Amino acid sequence: MRELRSVTGKVAVLDRADVDTDQIIPKQFLKRIERSGYGQFLFYDWMRDPAFFLNDPENRGAPILVAGRNFGCGSSREHAAWALEDFGFRVVIAPSFGDIFRANAILSGLAPVQLPAEEIARLREALPGRNELTVDLERLRITHPDGLVVEFELDAHAQETLVHGLDDVARTLHRADEITAYEAVHPARFDMRSLAV
Repeated sequence: MRELRSVTGKVAVLDRADVDTDQIIPKQFLKRIERSGYGQFLFYDWMRDPAFFLNDPENRGAPILVAGRNFGCGSSREHAAWALEDFGFRVVIAPSFGDIFRANAILSGLAPVQLPAEEIARLREALPGRNELTVDLERLRITHPDGLVVEFELDAHAQETLVHGLDDVARTLHRADEITAYEAVHPARFDMRSLAV
């Protein structure tokens, strides 16, 4: 997983609430076993509409998505976070997220930033002048080039996971010396070699 300390770039705005994971990545594309290649199917059904926001060339390449409340609700498919990240989004800003989507996003290296609707409105008001934001995950703040600053909260575990690019395996490997020291003092109760098939 890549480190995600700060993201600066264009902002794409999806002005819809209750966007569920089946809308983000429809079920027919969940047959792959790898985590890449899902970006081409992001919002697949909605992309057929020429007026859909991601069909606007101005929104292509934006690393920041601003969405409505309850983004990522519905089923627990982690492919939704994978599709957003594979498409190029690194941050999703919304008033609220589906709980499972939020957890999957963090473990995929996609930052779910939750802000009150009025703070999102302030950010959106600044964008027409210059469509750019910086989301700083170390300092927990969003800035606009014209001086607007909006602070946000992120629990310490999520922040560490994103900033240092730590999935569960990497987090465990960081403690390899502690694990080895523990195992040296506490011998295994079973001979694991005898259990191997």
